[in-house]
Amino acid sequence: MPWIDFIEEDQADDELRSLYETVKNPDGGIDHILKIHGPNPPAMTAHIELYRTLMFGKSPLSRRQRETIALVVASAIDCHY
Repeated sequence: MPWIDFIEEDQADDELRSLYETVKNPDGGIDHILKIHGPNPPAMTAHIELYRTLMFGKSPLSRRQRETIALVVASAIDCHY
């Protein structure tokens, strides 16, 4: 798997720091899958919007079905995220 550098919160400019605030976990951390977008905040915003649309938008699939599909795909590709 390739390594992608990301910007830590204490190195973020005001725009990115504000964006990080919106995606913090309950424990205050930020998932690496989002941090890799740090150099390109519009990409992070698009990623978040896509995720929210897929998981919470109108769909014939239930939330449980969507989560199950995500879990099966992650397992099939050996993704530990």
